[in-house]
Amino acid sequence: MKITSVDVIMLKQIGRRPVFCRINTDEGIYGYGESGVVVGVGMSAVAEVVKDLAPVVLGMDPMENEVIWEKLRRSSYWGLSHNIILMAAISAMDVALWDVKAKACGLPLYKLLGGKQRDKLRAYASQVHFGWGVDQSAPGCPKTGSPEWFYQASKNAVAEGYTAIKTGISFHDENGERMSSLYMNGRLPQPLVKLAEERLAATREAIGPDVDVILESHSLTDGVSCIQIARMAEKYDIFFIEEATAPLNPEVMRRIAAGTSIPLATGERTYNRWGFLPFLENGSLSVLQPDLGTCGGITEAKKICDLAQIYDVSVQMHLPMTPVNYAASLHLEAAIPNFAIHEHHIESTKPGFIAMCTFDCQPKGGYIAPPELPGIGQELSESALAQASIETIK
Repeated sequence: MKITSVDVIMLKQIGRRPVFCRINTDEGIYGYGESGVVVGVGMSAVAEVVKDLAPVVLGMDPMENEVIWEKLRRSSYWGLSHNIILMAAISAMDVALWDVKAKACGLPLYKLLGGKQRDKLRAYASQVHFGWGVDQSAPGCPKTGSPEWFYQASKNAVAEGYTAIKTGISFHDENGERMSSLYMNGRLPQPLVKLAEERLAATREAIGPDVDVILESHSLTDGVSCIQIARMAEKYDIFFIEEATAPLNPEVMRRIAAGTSIPLATGERTYNRWGFLPFLENGSLSVLQPDLGTCGGITEAKKICDLAQIYDVSVQMHLPMTPVNYAASLHLEAAIPNFAIHEHHIESTKPGFIAMCTFDCQPKGGYIAPPELPGIGQELSESALAQASIETIK
């Protein structure tokens, strides 16, 4: 089997322009992968890098994913670094190769990763603070960002069967508007900390003592402000804090870990195993959250998971993307022994997200399983492709 062409696909969506890679072969088997750079700037840059890298793989055997991965990384002078745009392009191509490989074998991807360690994955409702299930047009709807808003959204998620939720209590003002990270540096004003606690208290009241709460920080806090929030939150029994601060200085993350009893997690802005290693070595993280669309794809993510296991650290794939990497992530999470919990982002519940692909992957009763179809078990829908910009390199 040989790679004959590479399609670079950009979907047109409000607020997001996901970049996909479709690798085609001389046997008619094709595979899909996705870049994790879907918000903000950078999507167009990733698409251009995929175009640049495509000639490197033409004529190669798609079954040789390790050979291709190293060739792609070393094909650029800048590849031997933490280069997000290059790594996102490699990630999309790598996932597509694994999709081809598993389809060629007629097996679901998890079989090629060693089989399922578990039949179903515990999932959490992610980004509940955006109003999980809250109808803003309904009479008496609570004010966005108010403790009552957090109470209702959290209660809605638990009513769907989730036994864990993730919420952000500290980076929206009293009107629900997101604050700049400039206002999250150093010790925070007491009114903001008080509001954050009121939101957290309402959340805990809504879900009871047996549901886990994950706190989202989006790297907006620094070492001082995160410890301040964490110490306030400790009495509410927090599962872990995500992105306590920017993952640029592992020593700062270690200081935060030493300053609170709450476990820390990060990974969406950390790329490849070399990026994760310093955090494992200093013991600051309890959960790694690599993103299949940026960390180097399945080939690299599996190595990151294995590396984490050496340090008794668990793994949860970061998942704000589309159903393509969502499905691929389910396979990897099912296959690794050190799985933590599965992220089900609020975007994954929306009709536009679901319509992007042919299969709808939603948890039932707070649990979800990987697809049993050959490959990753997901395809872009005809309607999505009809609206996409597609460029073929052959």
